[in-house]
Amino acid sequence: MQNVVDLDRAYVWHPFTQEQTAPAPIEIVAAKGSRLIGANGKEFLDLISSWWVTIHGHAHPRIAQAIAEQARTLEQVIFAGFTHAPAARLATELVRRLPAGLERVFFSDDGSTSVEVAMKMALQFWRNQGETRRRFLAFEGGYHGDTVGAMSAGRSSGFFDAFEAMLFSVDPLPYPATWEGDDQVEEKEGAALSALDAYLERHGQETAALIAEPLVQGASGMRMCRPSFLRALRSRLQQADVLLIFDEVMTGFGRTGELFACQKAKVTPDIICLSKGLTAGFLPLAVTVCRKEIYQVFLGETFDRAFTHGHSFTANPLGCAAALASLQVFDEENTLAKLSLIEAVHRDALARLALNPKVGRLRLTGTIAAMDVMAEQEGYTSAVGSKLKDYFHTQGLLLRPLGNVLYLLPPYCISEPELRRAYEVIEHAVTAVI
Repeated sequence: MQNVVDLDRAYVWHPFTQEQTAPAPIEIVAAKGSRLIGANGKEFLDLISSWWVTIHGHAHPRIAQAIAEQARTLEQVIFAGFTHAPAARLATELVRRLPAGLERVFFSDDGSTSVEVAMKMALQFWRNQGETRRRFLAFEGGYHGDTVGAMSAGRSSGFFDAFEAMLFSVDPLPYPATWEGDDQVEEKEGAALSALDAYLERHGQETAALIAEPLVQGASGMRMCRPSFLRALRSRLQQADVLLIFDEVMTGFGRTGELFACQKAKVTPDIICLSKGLTAGFLPLAVTVCRKEIYQVFLGETFDRAFTHGHSFTANPLGCAAALASLQVFDEENTLAKLSLIEAVHRDALARLALNPKVGRLRLTGTIAAMDVMAEQEGYTSAVGSKLKDYFHTQGLLLRPLGNVLYLLPPYCISEPELRRAYEVIEHAVTAVI
């Protein structure tokens, strides 16, 4: 049999990769807990949860067993006109855990499509009431996925210049990104809220919704804001009668220290998008959950009021079984209690790194820690990111800097010694490698 990496190089096209200059991919043959195992036996400590999806650790036996049992019973059924226990029970469990009022669950396939669903839902919500509201608001730097609506909402992230001709207009708002010791945060928040006030005064009656990543903007560099800013934002949108969509694709399921970022911020959106950690990294699945008042606007005697969106694998039973098992793991292993330990290790390590002049803008929200590495070039294409990533691989760490932004977002099963050792490597890297 041919070498797997040779086959990959011959036939596979990887995401977010310049195939001509990228090194050969690393073949992973197994994983367990917080570690990935390469074909040559080398282990990698997964400090980014394999693109932010693996929350309880790799190959968790409770979830693997649930998928296997479901596969022997029902692997797939069309979800238009049919239902099944995993989907109905998962929707029930999600509603039970989400803030009160978010009561209707629409299933889809991944984070991008959950956002697409939310934006279409918001647009038709107003249309069904006889209002033409075609404007959307989003924060500068926000990233919401790679489908057309999600790209339009995230056009200011800088990832989608090649697709500009496909995108529709989404109006940007300044984002008050902050960090430890930021003495200008109130000024930035005031400017952002003033810009929102001015916009709503001019265009409020034309605006369908504002979409935001609550507390942490992920792909644009783990940029963080304060809960109080989101509460002020929510108040203004309610007064203007504009819907609020929270994209919790990354922040959901414990990342910010609470099960959902909206709970940590004490803000209930009108619509919430969830994916990534939903199935603990086992299978693709997403949901868009809305207030019952939104759902009721789609009810009627004619089909033109219905929400005409769907996917072949909507509410796939295997994915739903994995998600249900993951929620059970949260309960059985008291997972939320582990998050404070991860946060404490982050905080201690960041305090030491704050003394290093080669890093700045250190920031922390729950299990997500980030810092800017001081470099001549900043942003996603900064050469320092690739240099650091390659070094971390030699040290058995899976870290994937966002350009000059170095972040950690580990699975919740990571041990204190593992996380402290990772920071030791980071301290050496930012001092000696760059």
